[in-house]
Amino acid sequence: MRTIYQSLILTCCLCVLSLASCKDFLKEEVFSQLAPENYLRTKEGLTSLLYEAYAKAANMNSNNSIYVLGPQEFSTDILNQSGDSVEPTIRNYREFNWDPTMDFLIQNWDPPYQCIRDANMVLENIAGSALTDAEKKSYTAEARFLRAISYYKLYLFFGTVPLRTSTTQAVNLPRADEGTLKNFIETELKEATTDLPLPANVPERYRAHKAAAMGYLIKFYLNTKKWNEAATLSQTFLTTFNYTLFGEYMDMFKVENENNSEYIWVRPAIASTDRATANSWSNVSFPDNFKSSPETGIVFKSTWLNWPNEFRIYDTFYNSFETGDKRKKLFMTVYINNANQTVSLLGNDNIRSVKYWPDQNNAGAAHGNDIPEIRLADIYLSRAEALNEISGPTQEALDNINLVRRRANLLDLKLVDITSKDQLRDLILAERGHEFYNEGHRRTDLIRMGKFISNAIARGKNARDIHLVFPIPQVVIDSDPLIKQNKDF
Repeated sequence: MRTIYQSLILTCCLCVLSLASCKDFLKEEVFSQLAPENYLRTKEGLTSLLYEAYAKAANMNSNNSIYVLGPQEFSTDILNQSGDSVEPTIRNYREFNWDPTMDFLIQNWDPPYQCIRDANMVLENIAGSALTDAEKKSYTAEARFLRAISYYKLYLFFGTVPLRTSTTQAVNLPRADEGTLKNFIETELKEATTDLPLPANVPERYRAHKAAAMGYLIKFYLNTKKWNEAATLSQTFLTTFNYTLFGEYMDMFKVENENNSEYIWVRPAIASTDRATANSWSNVSFPDNFKSSPETGIVFKSTWLNWPNEFRIYDTFYNSFETGDKRKKLFMTVYINNANQTVSLLGNDNIRSVKYWPDQNNAGAAHGNDIPEIRLADIYLSRAEALNEISGPTQEALDNINLVRRRANLLDLKLVDITSKDQLRDLILAERGHEFYNEGHRRTDLIRMGKFISNAIARGKNARDIHLVFPIPQVVIDSDPLIKQNKDF
């Protein structure tokens, strides 16, 4: 089902074993394809290392719903949480009491750097490998793509970070200056866009392609406020590729529909006993003693799990949706418990999201719903935002927004009703919140639009400008004296 990720464990073990240093008493010269100095010259060796880079880029060594999506929404007006052993850490995110020693920080530092390490090793060994010229070009582009998106995610999370572009650099490195890091990310994504295959020509599902690289470059331009570049590239994207909006929003995130016409790049999830490679959203969102949901039609199966770590949606966010918005149907405001009692979830910030619809074939805690990182609706709304920042409200900007709104069963925005750039920016922010909740975009959107701190203060949080980035993990600071902590942490 997922060739890259299911073969990862075996191939990575082989890679690690073959690269391990020899003991002093093992002096016999080895003439083998699997000798450490030869392994990464083979297609098998480079492929196993590239697959590991893919897994690290997807942050598949941690619980996706908690460690990856959580920090991007617990600090915003969408997501709350209570229960289980993670509550103290999540409370720190929610209350803006961030501390460099929090466990969750390292889960967003180590995997990107592990991907960068793997990508660097692939790039350093390609020239002397047994790959064909076409394979060398493809593997190079894939490694550069994975390295670039890892730096992009690090930058959005922590600010500037050390720029490691080879395995021969010094063990200790200071943080790169902002211009250097941003130029590197942009250049790598541009080069990857040129050399990666079209989406229809990827050798395996979940391998990188031109649309994914271009999509990330659009997002990079948007979040670094290079509006002209974002507007131009988003138009190129829309005229180059054949993605279409998925017909029914409520069904788009179900496992059976994950290979749909709208997903451009995803974080893969595998329904297995290995929670690290899965999507655990459902079992951390079911209410206590959940039996069924009259609104959504979900009936709890005995093969699923329901944990006390409960993700909750704020009432104010739920109430911000327009009447008739279909996207609101993925919220649970009432449920039937195991005693056949009807329990209301309204009025106490206790609403539940079932966006990642429970995997009907799953047993246990690990569901198989892929988590979209970039989809077509994001390209439309990104283009609208860039156009607004360049020229203020225009019909073209509204056309892109209205494509997304029509799927949600909402009326078109009309130019005559929008009088300023600020007004349209606020409308776009609201639209993005309603379209992408629980997909890990809210914190970044609020920061880009200058609302993150003020929004938090309005909700009674002790938010300050230092909270525009997270602190670098203390273990990283302790291990490298050249890395300076973010200000005031």
